[in-house]
Amino acid sequence: MNYLSTRGHPDRKRFCEILLEGLAPDGGLYLPEAYPQVDAATLAKWRKLPYAELAFEILSLYIDDIPPADLKAICAKTYTAEVFGTDEIVPLRELEDGVYLEALSNGPTLAFKDMAMQLLGNLFEYELARRGAELNILGATSGDTGSAAEYAMRGKKGVRVFMTSPDGRMSPFQQAQMFSLQDENIHNIAITGVFDDCQDIVKAVSNDLGFKRKYRIGTVNSINWARLLAQVVYYFAGYFQATASNDKPVSFTVPSGNFGNVCAGHVARSMGLPIQTLVVATNENDVLDEFFRTGVYRVRAAVDTHETSSPSMDISKASNFERFVFDLVGRDAAKLRKLFVDDLGLQGSFDLSADPAFKQAAGRFGFRSGRSTHADRLATIRDTDKRFATLVDPHTADGLKAAREQHVPGVPMVVLETALPIKFAATLVEALGAEPARPKKFEGIEALPKRVVKLPADAEAVKAYIAENCD
Repeated sequence: MNYLSTRGHPDRKRFCEILLEGLAPDGGLYLPEAYPQVDAATLAKWRKLPYAELAFEILSLYIDDIPPADLKAICAKTYTAEVFGTDEIVPLRELEDGVYLEALSNGPTLAFKDMAMQLLGNLFEYELARRGAELNILGATSGDTGSAAEYAMRGKKGVRVFMTSPDGRMSPFQQAQMFSLQDENIHNIAITGVFDDCQDIVKAVSNDLGFKRKYRIGTVNSINWARLLAQVVYYFAGYFQATASNDKPVSFTVPSGNFGNVCAGHVARSMGLPIQTLVVATNENDVLDEFFRTGVYRVRAAVDTHETSSPSMDISKASNFERFVFDLVGRDAAKLRKLFVDDLGLQGSFDLSADPAFKQAAGRFGFRSGRSTHADRLATIRDTDKRFATLVDPHTADGLKAAREQHVPGVPMVVLETALPIKFAATLVEALGAEPARPKKFEGIEALPKRVVKLPADAEAVKAYIAENCD
């Protein structure tokens, strides 16, 4: 299996090369040259597999430079009931007629990011040991990626983590999960700005090839193909739990800001998983909803990026969207470069509304979208608690609202849960008048000593900090 850049760089690379690299040298994102196809017989064979074995089967289609026995052992080490709370790993429950919740938030940091990050940590440690090398991970988080990455990488040999986050824009619980870690290989950097500033810094550093090579910079953000690949697995697991046979289509609704989670669904669908519709659920930062409604992708400036009660989706530049658009325009790298480098880079937007490819977003690729507001979130949280005695976090509430709008009778609609409600206690208190249950291991976490440095939204300042802490 070879991987190419969305922006047309001539090099082709193997999985373990891009695992440690992040962005391609031309600033593009890596994708496989073609998506492996899964037929009905294979789906039937996979249907009853435990999650770790299912992960091995799917990852094996994309990873041929790790010996199968080693890859199987990595999957078995990653996906255990001890780490994720249940033997199913991602248990599915029917919430109401035809609408399901897939639980993805039972990992160490109570967020769906653990599903991929725990695997990534084990893959990094394996490959770095095999090479006798070290890696400095630079990441950006709007809340959950950071803690999931840090908990997965803490204590890992050969790995340092430098995690940027928007200062003051995460929930107190999210901040405490990250900033309370005292491990020497974990560095938290609070950036004066919004998440998009953090993401821009990560990309700027990754595009400085001299610095990247000197300081061995890698990434855990969903621009890293390995992380997105790990997320493909739970679409298959959710599908198998929602159906009794492989001739029944299923739809998924995915709360989305950076397009990584739902892009994994796009990959699963492209492989042949019978997904009818992929619903992108946004909050007031509705760049993606606007595109799927109009064909116009218009990035917002920092001052126009709303601070909302579903803060992990307060994103106006969806990094993984480039992967989908690459497929949407027929994998035409020149056209992709014009859209993302020329139009988006110079004008802040691009317009595909008159392009025949745009119609394929809903047709051939099955995408729909929806938008939610703070008032919608509160109403959904109250309604879900009252009718089903189920607490959901505000991001999952965004997903439920969009799912109900797009649900087609007779086609199961699976909503991907994103986090446990305690991570966003203030919104749950506003909606229900009481704080949700808190796991014992996180009692008093907000009062713990914090280890964090504040820096301006400047790539050079972050590079200087990395250099200082790598000597």
